[in-house]
Amino acid sequence: MTKVQDKAYRSIVKTISWRTVGTIDTVVISYFITGSFAMAASIGSIELVTKMILYYGHERVWNKISLGKHVPTKDDYVI
Repeated sequence: MTKVQDKAYRSIVKTISWRTVGTIDTVVISYFITGSFAMAASIGSIELVTKMILYYGHERVWNKISLGKHVPTKDDYVI
């Protein structure tokens, strides 16, 4: 078998989808804490941008780390 590698655009799509979920969570929590939708939306929009950048970088670094990666062989047991 050949070694499978993630392309950069996969990390970008994963970044956007995860941040959408994360930002909704942040806006809801911020609203409950502040009682202000405007403040919650401000907090959510700031963290949306910063955390996408951080996640993308984190994802690309982890793609270079071999910890837990494995190249399957013909003798591997597959379930």
